[in-house]
Amino acid sequence: MTPLANVFTLDASVFINAFNTREPGHETSRAVLDRLRRDGTPMIEPTLLLPETAAAIRRGTEDPKLARRFAEQLGRAAGLYWVELDEKLAAQACGIAADHALRGSDAVYASVALRFGATLVTLDKQQLERVPSVVETLPPDELL
Repeated sequence: MTPLANVFTLDASVFINAFNTREPGHETSRAVLDRLRRDGTPMIEPTLLLPETAAAIRRGTEDPKLARRFAEQLGRAAGLYWVELDEKLAAQACGIAADHALRGSDAVYASVALRFGATLVTLDKQQLERVPSVVETLPPDELL
């Protein structure tokens, strides 16, 4: 599938998968991030990505310094444009969460993608199954 958008919103699952060399699909997620950065393709991300990735890395490695360093570097990464969760975005995410039975954080990523006309890239099964009627949604391997 060729994405309709030329901007992307990547769920935290893709960043964590790209980071963790032991996870299946790591190489694909890493290649997607590398390609988007190399091509200068905008990635529109909720600021929620930062604590989500820090938490996942801390839980997976038991290394709080690594978790903080990863989130700090991610926050300064080229090509990522940050969107704060304001009242309007929160209301939209509430509607998507309620209508599509999503976790709140998953609905935030879908809302950001919807607001900016981005393609949502995720490894999350619920997002892949429940959000395509709202916003174009793809797994990382479909971008390569």
